[in-house]
Amino acid sequence: MSAETIVVAGAGQAGGWAVKTLRGEGFTGRIVLVGDEAHPPHERPPLSKAVLAGTAEPHSTHLFKQDAYAELGLDIRAGMAVAAIDRSSRTVVLTNGETIAYERLILCTGSAPRKLGVPGAESPRLHYLRTIDDALLLRPRLAPSAHLIVIGAGWIGLEVAATARKRGASVTVIEPLSRICARAAPPEISEHLLRLHERQGVAFRLGVGVAAIEDTVDRVVVTLSDGTSMRGDAAVAGIGIMPNVAVARAAGLEIDNGVIVDERTQTSDPCVFAAGDVANMPLGCLGARVRLESWANAQNQAIVAGKAALGKEARYDELPWFWSDQYDLNLQMLGVPARWSEPVVRGTLGSESFSLFYLEGESIAGIVAANAPRDLRAAKRLMQQRKPVRAEDLANPTMNLAKL
Repeated sequence: MSAETIVVAGAGQAGGWAVKTLRGEGFTGRIVLVGDEAHPPHERPPLSKAVLAGTAEPHSTHLFKQDAYAELGLDIRAGMAVAAIDRSSRTVVLTNGETIAYERLILCTGSAPRKLGVPGAESPRLHYLRTIDDALLLRPRLAPSAHLIVIGAGWIGLEVAATARKRGASVTVIEPLSRICARAAPPEISEHLLRLHERQGVAFRLGVGVAAIEDTVDRVVVTLSDGTSMRGDAAVAGIGIMPNVAVARAAGLEIDNGVIVDERTQTSDPCVFAAGDVANMPLGCLGARVRLESWANAQNQAIVAGKAALGKEARYDELPWFWSDQYDLNLQMLGVPARWSEPVVRGTLGSESFSLFYLEGESIAGIVAANAPRDLRAAKRLMQQRKPVRAEDLANPTMNLAKL
């Protein structure tokens, strides 16, 4: 394998773990890491938290220390991207016009923020948060006297709202649906998060969308679908993300809400693999095909991709895991909430610490743990081992779940 070239398209968390895995598995050939950001591979969760708050700087998010790059021996192309893939000749063309031949290609192209499609959406006071540069641009806007308008009450919007309030800015959140985090969390958690943010002084406008955005001399004016408007020093939109599949689609790879891959991360081309936000993969533990947008998925799926690209036996079948920190709340979730029914409550719903278990028969299908990491760890083991459980045991706060 020493004479081979592997190209990794995308230098985020998935791309970083893919190249680390290639070297860790003994690959001694050329690795070309192509990333459209000027920054080295890094983790994104801190961008809406510590980096945005100013309590951490961008270098703290980097996956590897600077001296590790010499050991990895990477051919890094920062500030550019793969513009085209020619599968017949096994070459990629970069945005600077350079052509690179590959034996294997790993797509870690991630995703991009969904943009608002309303008049005035090009306003320089309207921000999106996806990259280190995005966080550094938004950070000065969160001054104690500032008013931040958050458009979208999903995870990113709520984390930005929490960070802004901790820095002293006033915050109004606009959400067109009737409850916050409606697509990603069960109703009980939506209500808990709403009350948490309201206690911290966040104002909400639910059930109303954005109709237009307008700049004045020193403010941004957001007009809502009900005809009302509000002024802010800045606005940030967190209305979802879209997988970056344009280059893969143009190359003729199978696309459906992401790049279609198998459990080995292999695409419809046996020489091309995909991992992270961009990959749509079957998960045996769910019995469904999903595209996951999470820190854990980007890392662990990329590890499988690195091994599979070397022809090693590796398959991905991990329970979806997501976490969010807002104020003093650590929220962790295992499973896919769209599949869940009424929860079994452990502790007191809405208190400082509680867990919600979701059952399918006698099996745990998912859990949401609010400041209850031990419950989540025990539930994960029970789910992985497919052990039957009783609702009354889960709900009993005196029951040591680890003993189950």
